[in-house]
Amino acid sequence: MADSFLLIQALLLGILQGLTEFLPISSSAHLILFPWFFHWDNPLIDSLAFDVALHAGTLLAILWYF
Repeated sequence: MADSFLLIQALLLGILQGLTEFLPISSSAHLILFPWFFHWDNPLIDSLAFDVALHAGTLLAILWYF
């Protein structure tokens, strides 16, 4: 149950990262505020490595597209 909820959280944050990356607002701030607003207390979601992985995923998607 906890693993599937973590997967859903990661997918939602990945979608949020992808949607807000090209807007003139901070996509990194969304990665901090979104879990805080919904009271997600997971150390993996709050880690720097997770944020870097989301940004790397965005970079790979851009490179693949272009």
